[in-house]
Amino acid sequence: MPSPSSPTIAPYGGWSSPITARMLAESGVRLMEPGVDGADCYWLESRAQEKGRMTLIRQRATDTEPAEVTPAPFNVRSRVHEYGGGAWTASGGILVFTNAADLRLYRLDPGSNEPVAITPEGGLRYANPIIDLPGRRVIAVREDHSFPEAEAVNTLVQLTLEGPNEDGGKILVSGTDFVAYPALSADGARLAWMTWDHPNMPWDSSQLWTADLTPNGTISDVRLVNAGENDSVGQPRWLPDGSLGYIAETTGWWNLYRRRDGEAPEALAPKAAEFSVTQWVLNQSNWDIVDTDTLAVSWTQDGDWSLGLLDLPSGELIRLDLPFTVISQVRMQPATGKLLFLGASATLPSRLVRLDLNAVRAGRAPADALETIRASAELDIDPGYLSVPEAISWAAPDGSPVHGFYYPPANKDFAAPEGELPPVIVESHGGPTGATNSAFSLATQYWTSRGFAILDVNYGGSTGYGRAYRERLLGQWGIVDIDDCVSGVQYLVAEGKADPDRLIIRGGSAGGYTTLAALTFRDVFTTGTSYFGVGDLEALATDTHKLESRYLDSLIGPYPERKDLYIARSPIHHTDRLSSPMILFQGLDDLVVPPNQAVAMADVVRKKGLPVALFLYEGEGHGFRQAETIIRTAESELSFYAQLFRFPLADEIEPIAIDNLHLAGERNDYL
Repeated sequence: MPSPSSPTIAPYGGWSSPITARMLAESGVRLMEPGVDGADCYWLESRAQEKGRMTLIRQRATDTEPAEVTPAPFNVRSRVHEYGGGAWTASGGILVFTNAADLRLYRLDPGSNEPVAITPEGGLRYANPIIDLPGRRVIAVREDHSFPEAEAVNTLVQLTLEGPNEDGGKILVSGTDFVAYPALSADGARLAWMTWDHPNMPWDSSQLWTADLTPNGTISDVRLVNAGENDSVGQPRWLPDGSLGYIAETTGWWNLYRRRDGEAPEALAPKAAEFSVTQWVLNQSNWDIVDTDTLAVSWTQDGDWSLGLLDLPSGELIRLDLPFTVISQVRMQPATGKLLFLGASATLPSRLVRLDLNAVRAGRAPADALETIRASAELDIDPGYLSVPEAISWAAPDGSPVHGFYYPPANKDFAAPEGELPPVIVESHGGPTGATNSAFSLATQYWTSRGFAILDVNYGGSTGYGRAYRERLLGQWGIVDIDDCVSGVQYLVAEGKADPDRLIIRGGSAGGYTTLAALTFRDVFTTGTSYFGVGDLEALATDTHKLESRYLDSLIGPYPERKDLYIARSPIHHTDRLSSPMILFQGLDDLVVPPNQAVAMADVVRKKGLPVALFLYEGEGHGFRQAETIIRTAESELSFYAQLFRFPLADEIEPIAIDNLHLAGERNDYL
């Protein structure tokens, strides 16, 4: 291998990298939904070699190694709202979880390896269960799909812990389009929950409720906690003094509040920062109760996350100095005095850690009081192959600031020929009301270590910068997001950090729509890659699941009243303006974006004589989980760029077939 002092000169994109496509699938796991039960820690872990099966892992206080709790073929995933979340809970050693194969709730008793179903077969889905052990009951969100011709019905139900609950559970809360985040007081006598109704998404406008709850499942004295029409709430918890803690967006920022009966809400840590995330999935946790006087809270500001301790009597928020820029799923473990959470940074893959708060309070540095329970990846990669992102901002066409992360090419063994500028991949995240962050991504390093630069864009509409920034996208999806990606890459070109002839845009889901729309309605990008992207907004509005069935009302306009806007912004209807090659990847089991959208888009690009490649995967849904799919996708995308931009590949991979590639040499409008 060449020494760092004399790197090999090779074109950008053609650098040899130790980060392989197989590593993307096999060198790490997804860590999700950590939680505690007494002194035990639990978390969900993906198994790419088992077609993405999610299994529950437990680390006992007395064990030296973690152990799998849910046996194969059980797959611990919920499908409420399609995106799921809140797939398990534990109390007193008893586990209750949702199995993806039949979407029933199962109970697993201590010492047993045989889960027992406690809900009936049929069209019922469950998520966000909480166990009331003294009452031998389970409170859960239920979604009824028993009548396929009608919209699913969401309710909050009470189930017996023993089962079989043949009636599907006693309904506690109904009458709203959505219900989520049940929270039970320590004595089991009070219940809190959140609701929202069409056409709102939970971050547009949602309501928080409380009620008294009897052991037999009767509720009374129902009260609305928040009254603002444009307020959004979430993550309720009953505090030790009987008051309710929760997140609300009353000031335009998701901050933490407390409300005592008969009193006005109290802002606990007012700050121009976000103490929450968009609630695409259930059971998110950005804060928890440490003790009577202390809360552990996480928040994001200017793209980075922090963790701190909030003293309730004084209102003082003390930030802890930790080696993470991304923090999520904060869970207190009272039995040990430790705080469990997921942490990551630009150079640290996501990991499940415990922070010893007793040691911190005794004067120990927080970074020295950390214990890693499980890392998502144990990688021995020389830092010379890793790109460290820079948080950057630039001006949108209307002058608004736009935020993102820039990753330069990085490989200690290679340098580009003098004067050559790197190809740039502009990433447009999904959501579109989501966000990207600076967490280490092996998939990002796969590209940067081969000589690509990446601009990861938090376009207008992204979470983490306050409600006003998020609402830049209202009525403007397909305009603001594209403008922000275009202005971002133009900023890099002006800064001399991007080859203007090799500008790539890629994204998945909503980011896939931004990709297809940017290639259709703007003449800036050379090519693009769509992962299960939307090409026909009309089809999305009429053929999607309940959670998102009215999502586009706010992003575009009500359908069918504003059908004109849906047609005007759908790439599939304006292919006459398309002049760029593209590659598309799509799961055939996708229930969020129907596969026919990718097929239709590829067909029109092919008929125009533009280079195009389409990959359809059986057994994959909205996001790829199988190892071979992940490997095939990464190598195919790299092969596509290599053939299109005519740089030699250092990787030994079979070139993919690209329709109309023979025409590339005859055209100069995209090369």
